[in-house]
Amino acid sequence: METIKLELDEKKHGAFNLYVDDKKLGEMTVSIKDDVLTVYHTGVEPEAEGKGYAKKLLEEMVAYVRANHMMVLPLCPYVHAQFKRHPAEYQDIWKK
Repeated sequence: METIKLELDEKKHGAFNLYVDDKKLGEMTVSIKDDVLTVYHTGVEPEAEGKGYAKKLLEEMVAYVRANHMMVLPLCPYVHAQFKRHPAEYQDIWKK
């Protein structure tokens, strides 16, 4: 079973990390400043590709942002593509 944890340093830089059986298999690197969460990169280890882990990371990030009344600056190509593909789903959190 996978677990996703938001792990940030004291400057609020870090990632949503996806673990399977305590092994890190994916990450979405982010930073938080005021009420904006910037997403820089989403990556999944080659052996874990095709299992929907990038989508799970996206869903976890979106839930966190909505729960904390924030906006998302999607610099990550994957996240930006998802926001463009489904604008109605993300319009409330997309900082353009």
